[in-house]
Amino acid sequence: MSKFIASALSRFKIPALAVVGAAALTACVSPVAGPGGNYARPIGSAPVTANPTPYSGALVCLANVARSNNIRGPRIAVGRILDYTGKSDFEGGRQITQGASLMAISAFAKAGARLVERFDTSVSELELKYANNRLIGDEGTDFRRILAGQVPGSDFYLIGGITELNYNIRSVGTDTFIGDRDPDDGKGIVNAKLYVMNVGLDLRLIDTRTLEVVDVISYQKQIIGREVGIGYFQFFDDITLDLGVGGRSQEPIQLAVRSVIERAVVEMMSNIYGVPNAGGCVGVDPMGSIGTTGAFVPRSEGTANNGEARENPNAWNDRRDGGLRGRN
Repeated sequence: MSKFIASALSRFKIPALAVVGAAALTACVSPVAGPGGNYARPIGSAPVTANPTPYSGALVCLANVARSNNIRGPRIAVGRILDYTGKSDFEGGRQITQGASLMAISAFAKAGARLVERFDTSVSELELKYANNRLIGDEGTDFRRILAGQVPGSDFYLIGGITELNYNIRSVGTDTFIGDRDPDDGKGIVNAKLYVMNVGLDLRLIDTRTLEVVDVISYQKQIIGREVGIGYFQFFDDITLDLGVGGRSQEPIQLAVRSVIERAVVEMMSNIYGVPNAGGCVGVDPMGSIGTTGAFVPRSEGTANNGEARENPNAWNDRRDGGLRGRN
Protein backbone atom coordinates (compact mmCIF):
# COMPACT_ATOMS: atom_id res chain seq x y z
CA MET A 1 0.00 0.00 0.00
CA SER A 2 2.87 2.35 0.82
CA LYS A 3 4.45 1.67 -2.59
CA PHE A 4 1.16 2.53 -4.29
CA ILE A 5 0.92 5.83 -2.38
CA ALA A 6 4.54 6.69 -3.20
CA SER A 7 3.94 5.94 -6.88
CA ALA A 8 0.80 8.09 -6.92
CA LEU A 9 2.60 10.94 -5.22
CA SER A 10 5.47 10.82 -7.69
CA ARG A 11 3.03 10.67 -10.57
CA PHE A 12 1.07 13.71 -9.40
CA LYS A 13 4.06 15.69 -8.07
CA ILE A 14 4.57 17.86 -11.16
CA PRO A 15 0.86 18.66 -11.70
CA ALA A 16 0.58 19.49 -8.00
CA LEU A 17 3.51 21.88 -8.23
CA ALA A 18 1.90 23.50 -11.23
CA VAL A 19 -1.36 23.97 -9.35
CA VAL A 20 0.45 25.44 -6.34
CA GLY A 21 2.36 27.84 -8.60
CA ALA A 22 -0.82 28.96 -10.36
CA ALA A 23 -2.53 29.51 -7.02
CA ALA A 24 0.41 31.62 -5.84
CA LEU A 25 0.18 33.78 -8.97
CA THR A 26 -3.58 34.27 -8.71
CA ALA A 27 -3.16 35.36 -5.08
CA CYS A 28 -1.83 38.66 -6.47
CA VAL A 29 -5.20 39.33 -8.17
CA SER A 30 -8.50 39.27 -6.36
CA PRO A 31 -11.89 38.80 -8.04
CA VAL A 32 -13.28 41.17 -5.42
CA ALA A 33 -12.19 44.81 -5.37
CA GLY A 34 -10.20 45.76 -2.30
CA PRO A 35 -10.77 48.67 0.09
CA GLY A 36 -9.10 51.04 -2.37
CA GLY A 37 -11.47 50.03 -5.17
CA ASN A 38 -8.91 48.09 -7.24
CA TYR A 39 -8.47 44.42 -8.03
CA ALA A 40 -4.68 44.69 -8.10
CA ARG A 41 -1.96 47.19 -7.33
CA PRO A 42 -0.05 48.33 -10.42
CA ILE A 43 3.65 47.50 -10.47
CA GLY A 44 6.42 49.97 -11.17
CA SER A 45 7.71 52.94 -9.22
CA ALA A 46 9.84 54.90 -11.69
CA PRO A 47 9.32 58.66 -11.28
CA VAL A 48 8.35 61.01 -14.08
CA THR A 49 11.50 62.43 -15.65
CA ALA A 50 12.39 64.90 -18.37
CA ASN A 51 12.54 63.60 -21.92
CA PRO A 52 15.52 65.38 -23.48
CA THR A 53 17.52 64.54 -26.59
CA PRO A 54 21.19 65.34 -27.22
CA TYR A 55 19.99 68.60 -28.84
CA SER A 56 17.77 69.86 -26.01
CA GLY A 57 20.69 71.64 -24.36
CA ALA A 58 21.42 73.53 -27.57
CA LEU A 59 17.78 74.66 -27.81
CA VAL A 60 17.86 75.99 -24.26
CA CYS A 61 21.19 77.67 -24.96
CA LEU A 62 19.68 79.49 -27.96
CA ALA A 63 16.82 80.69 -25.77
CA ASN A 64 19.29 82.03 -23.20
CA VAL A 65 21.32 83.78 -25.91
CA ALA A 66 18.20 85.43 -27.37
CA ARG A 67 17.03 86.52 -23.93
CA SER A 68 20.40 87.94 -22.89
CA ASN A 69 20.70 89.87 -26.17
CA ASN A 70 17.08 91.10 -26.12
CA ILE A 71 16.35 89.35 -29.41
CA ARG A 72 12.63 89.27 -30.07
CA GLY A 73 11.97 86.55 -32.57
CA PRO A 74 9.01 86.30 -34.94
CA ARG A 75 5.81 84.47 -34.10
CA ILE A 76 5.86 80.85 -35.23
CA ALA A 77 3.03 78.39 -35.73
CA VAL A 78 3.37 74.63 -36.18
CA GLY A 79 1.12 72.85 -38.63
CA ARG A 80 0.73 69.21 -39.53
CA ILE A 81 3.87 67.09 -39.55
CA LEU A 82 2.46 63.81 -40.77
CA ASP A 83 3.74 60.26 -41.12
CA TYR A 84 4.22 59.61 -44.83
CA THR A 85 6.09 56.31 -44.47
CA GLY A 86 2.94 54.21 -44.62
CA LYS A 87 4.58 51.62 -42.36
CA SER A 88 2.19 49.85 -40.04
CA ASP A 89 1.90 46.57 -38.18
CA PHE A 90 -1.21 44.40 -38.49
CA GLU A 91 -1.41 43.99 -34.72
CA GLY A 92 0.50 46.98 -33.37
CA GLY A 93 -0.68 49.76 -35.69
CA ARG A 94 1.54 52.57 -36.95
CA GLN A 95 5.27 52.11 -36.49
CA ILE A 96 6.02 55.86 -36.34
CA THR A 97 4.63 58.39 -33.89
CA GLN A 98 1.71 60.49 -35.07
CA GLY A 99 2.70 63.29 -32.68
CA ALA A 100 5.60 64.85 -34.56
CA SER A 101 3.84 68.24 -34.55
CA LEU A 102 3.68 68.18 -30.77
CA MET A 103 7.39 67.36 -30.61
CA ALA A 104 8.13 70.35 -32.85
CA ILE A 105 6.05 72.65 -30.64
CA SER A 106 8.01 71.49 -27.59
CA ALA A 107 11.29 72.03 -29.44
CA PHE A 108 10.38 75.61 -30.41
CA ALA A 109 9.34 76.28 -26.82
CA LYS A 110 12.74 75.08 -25.56
CA ALA A 111 14.37 77.52 -27.99
CA GLY A 112 12.31 80.42 -26.60
CA ALA A 113 10.23 80.91 -29.74
CA ARG A 114 7.08 83.03 -29.67
CA LEU A 115 4.47 80.43 -30.47
CA VAL A 116 0.90 80.93 -31.65
CA GLU A 117 -1.54 78.04 -31.70
CA ARG A 118 -2.67 76.77 -35.08
CA PHE A 119 -2.50 73.01 -34.59
CA ASP A 120 -5.73 72.63 -32.63
CA THR A 121 -7.95 75.69 -32.53
CA SER A 122 -11.22 73.87 -31.92
CA VAL A 123 -11.73 75.30 -28.41
CA SER A 124 -10.82 78.84 -29.46
CA GLU A 125 -13.14 78.70 -32.46
CA LEU A 126 -16.01 77.46 -30.28
CA GLU A 127 -15.37 80.17 -27.68
CA LEU A 128 -15.25 82.78 -30.43
CA LYS A 129 -18.54 81.50 -31.79
CA TYR A 130 -20.17 81.66 -28.35
CA ALA A 131 -18.75 85.12 -27.71
CA ASN A 132 -20.01 86.31 -31.07
CA ASN A 133 -23.47 85.14 -30.03
CA ARG A 134 -23.03 86.89 -26.66
CA LEU A 135 -23.28 83.63 -24.76
CA ILE A 136 -19.99 84.00 -22.86
CA GLY A 137 -19.68 86.50 -20.05
CA ASP A 138 -16.55 87.76 -18.33
CA GLU A 139 -16.26 89.00 -14.77
CA GLY A 140 -17.52 92.59 -14.54
CA THR A 141 -19.11 92.57 -18.01
CA ASP A 142 -22.35 91.30 -19.41
CA PHE A 143 -20.68 89.43 -22.27
CA ARG A 144 -17.27 88.97 -23.75
CA ARG A 145 -16.54 91.49 -26.46
CA ILE A 146 -14.72 90.58 -29.64
CA LEU A 147 -12.11 93.14 -30.63
CA ALA A 148 -10.64 93.51 -34.08
CA GLY A 149 -7.09 92.25 -34.20
CA GLN A 150 -7.15 90.60 -30.77
CA VAL A 151 -5.62 87.37 -32.13
CA PRO A 152 -1.95 87.82 -33.09
CA GLY A 153 -0.94 86.36 -36.40
CA SER A 154 2.03 84.17 -37.18
CA ASP A 155 5.06 85.30 -39.14
CA PHE A 156 6.22 81.80 -40.08
CA TYR A 157 4.78 78.32 -39.85
CA LEU A 158 6.40 74.90 -39.89
CA ILE A 159 5.05 71.91 -41.80
CA GLY A 160 6.50 68.72 -43.22
CA GLY A 161 6.45 65.02 -42.64
CA ILE A 162 8.28 61.86 -41.64
CA THR A 163 9.29 60.47 -45.01
CA GLU A 164 11.55 57.49 -44.30
CA LEU A 165 11.53 54.39 -42.15
CA ASN A 166 14.05 51.86 -43.45
CA TYR A 167 14.40 48.54 -41.70
CA ASN A 168 17.54 46.43 -41.60
CA ILE A 169 19.95 48.73 -43.40
CA ARG A 170 22.69 46.44 -42.17
CA SER A 171 22.70 43.48 -39.80
CA VAL A 172 25.38 41.10 -38.58
CA GLY A 173 25.24 38.11 -36.27
CA THR A 174 26.97 35.02 -35.04
CA ASP A 175 25.84 31.69 -33.57
CA THR A 176 28.63 29.65 -31.97
CA PHE A 177 28.35 26.10 -30.63
CA ILE A 178 31.06 24.87 -28.25
CA GLY A 179 31.43 21.26 -27.04
CA ASP A 180 33.16 17.94 -27.64
CA ARG A 181 31.81 14.66 -28.98
CA ASP A 182 31.10 13.09 -25.60
CA PRO A 183 27.30 13.39 -25.10
CA ASP A 184 27.74 13.53 -21.31
CA ASP A 185 29.98 16.60 -21.41
CA GLY A 186 28.57 20.10 -21.31
CA LYS A 187 27.80 22.07 -24.47
CA GLY A 188 27.63 25.83 -24.84
CA ILE A 189 25.93 28.15 -27.34
CA VAL A 190 26.73 31.84 -27.80
CA ASN A 191 24.89 34.16 -30.19
CA ALA A 192 25.01 37.87 -30.86
CA LYS A 193 23.28 40.14 -33.39
CA LEU A 194 23.44 43.79 -34.40
CA TYR A 195 21.07 45.55 -36.77
CA VAL A 196 20.66 49.12 -38.02
CA MET A 197 17.60 51.01 -39.28
CA ASN A 198 16.83 54.69 -39.79
CA VAL A 199 14.14 57.35 -39.82
CA GLY A 200 14.10 60.52 -41.90
CA LEU A 201 11.95 63.62 -42.21
CA ASP A 202 11.61 66.74 -44.33
CA LEU A 203 10.55 70.05 -42.81
CA ARG A 204 10.00 73.48 -44.30
CA LEU A 205 9.51 76.90 -42.75
CA ILE A 206 7.11 79.15 -44.64
CA ASP A 207 6.47 82.89 -44.52
CA THR A 208 2.81 83.18 -43.55
CA ARG A 209 2.17 86.38 -45.50
CA THR A 210 3.87 85.52 -48.78
CA LEU A 211 3.91 81.68 -48.62
CA GLU A 212 7.60 81.88 -49.48
CA VAL A 213 9.50 78.81 -48.33
CA VAL A 214 12.32 80.37 -46.35
CA ASP A 215 13.95 77.27 -44.89
CA VAL A 216 14.07 73.60 -45.83
CA ILE A 217 15.71 70.82 -43.85
CA SER A 218 16.03 67.10 -44.59
CA TYR A 219 17.53 64.93 -41.88
CA GLN A 220 17.84 61.26 -41.06
CA LYS A 221 19.01 59.36 -38.01
CA GLN A 222 20.18 55.79 -37.78
CA ILE A 223 18.93 53.53 -34.99
CA ILE A 224 20.81 50.53 -33.65
CA GLY A 225 19.57 47.39 -31.96
CA ARG A 226 21.42 44.47 -30.43
CA GLU A 227 20.70 41.00 -29.15
CA VAL A 228 22.97 38.69 -27.15
CA GLY A 229 22.41 35.25 -25.69
CA ILE A 230 24.27 32.37 -24.10
CA GLY A 231 23.16 28.81 -23.41
CA TYR A 232 24.49 25.73 -21.61
CA PHE A 233 23.32 22.10 -21.87
CA GLN A 234 24.51 19.01 -19.96
CA PHE A 235 23.36 15.66 -18.56
CA PHE A 236 23.93 14.96 -14.84
CA ASP A 237 22.99 11.29 -14.23
CA ASP A 238 19.18 11.43 -14.35
CA ILE A 239 19.02 15.25 -14.43
CA THR A 240 19.16 17.40 -17.57
CA LEU A 241 20.38 20.98 -17.31
CA ASP A 242 19.30 23.33 -20.11
CA LEU A 243 20.14 26.94 -19.24
CA GLY A 244 19.77 29.98 -21.46
CA VAL A 245 20.12 33.68 -20.72
CA GLY A 246 20.16 36.71 -22.99
CA GLY A 247 18.79 40.12 -23.72
CA ARG A 248 17.87 42.47 -26.50
CA SER A 249 17.63 46.23 -26.72
CA GLN A 250 16.87 48.81 -29.37
CA GLU A 251 17.28 52.54 -29.48
CA PRO A 252 13.76 54.02 -29.21
CA ILE A 253 12.36 54.88 -32.65
CA GLN A 254 10.10 57.66 -31.41
CA LEU A 255 12.94 59.28 -29.46
CA ALA A 256 14.97 59.22 -32.67
CA VAL A 257 12.16 61.13 -34.39
CA ARG A 258 12.21 63.69 -31.58
CA SER A 259 15.99 64.03 -31.93
CA VAL A 260 15.74 64.70 -35.67
CA ILE A 261 13.04 67.31 -35.11
CA GLU A 262 14.99 69.06 -32.37
CA ARG A 263 18.13 69.16 -34.53
CA ALA A 264 16.12 70.76 -37.35
CA VAL A 265 14.56 73.32 -34.98
CA VAL A 266 17.99 74.20 -33.60
CA GLU A 267 19.20 75.05 -37.09
CA MET A 268 16.09 77.06 -37.97
CA MET A 269 16.04 79.05 -34.73
CA SER A 270 19.76 79.81 -34.96
CA ASN A 271 19.06 81.35 -38.36
CA ILE A 272 15.94 83.19 -37.18
CA TYR A 273 17.71 84.76 -34.20
CA GLY A 274 20.57 85.78 -36.49
CA VAL A 275 23.19 85.12 -33.84
CA PRO A 276 26.62 84.38 -35.36
CA ASN A 277 28.08 81.17 -33.96
CA ALA A 278 24.86 80.85 -31.95
CA GLY A 279 26.22 83.32 -29.39
CA GLY A 280 28.76 80.92 -27.90
CA CYS A 281 26.61 77.81 -27.95
CA VAL A 282 29.14 76.21 -30.31
CA GLY A 283 32.85 76.76 -30.52
CA VAL A 284 33.21 76.85 -34.30
CA ASP A 285 31.78 79.08 -37.00
CA PRO A 286 28.72 77.20 -38.31
CA MET A 287 28.30 79.30 -41.42
CA GLY A 288 29.03 77.69 -44.76
CA SER A 289 27.66 76.91 -48.19
CA ILE A 290 24.39 75.14 -48.86
CA GLY A 291 24.64 71.41 -48.27
CA THR A 292 22.53 68.33 -48.75
CA THR A 293 20.39 69.04 -45.69
CA GLY A 294 18.54 71.81 -47.52
CA ALA A 295 18.69 75.52 -48.28
CA PHE A 296 17.16 78.56 -46.63
CA VAL A 297 16.85 82.30 -47.00
CA PRO A 298 18.73 84.26 -44.30
CA ARG A 299 16.24 86.23 -42.20
CA SER A 300 18.66 88.78 -40.75
CA GLU A 301 21.77 90.72 -41.64
CA GLY A 302 25.14 89.15 -41.08
CA THR A 303 24.02 85.55 -41.57
CA ALA A 304 24.77 83.24 -44.44
CA ASN A 305 23.75 79.82 -45.60
CA ASN A 306 25.00 77.20 -43.18
CA GLY A 307 24.15 74.00 -44.99
CA GLU A 308 27.57 72.46 -44.39
CA ALA A 309 27.25 72.96 -40.64
CA ARG A 310 23.86 71.29 -40.72
CA GLU A 311 25.49 68.16 -42.10
CA ASN A 312 27.90 67.91 -39.16
CA PRO A 313 26.72 64.95 -37.05
CA ASN A 314 28.45 66.35 -33.96
CA ALA A 315 27.08 69.90 -34.07
CA TRP A 316 24.72 70.88 -31.24
CA ASN A 317 25.02 67.41 -29.68
CA ASP A 318 25.82 67.82 -25.99
CA ARG A 319 27.48 64.40 -25.97
CA ARG A 320 29.65 64.94 -29.03
CA ASP A 321 30.29 68.64 -29.59
CA GLY A 322 33.13 69.67 -27.32
CA GLY A 323 32.50 73.37 -27.97
CA LEU A 324 28.88 73.35 -26.84
CA ARG A 325 28.09 75.80 -24.06
CA GLY A 326 25.15 76.24 -21.76
CA ARG A 327 24.59 72.59 -20.98
CA ASN A 328 21.99 71.70 -18.42
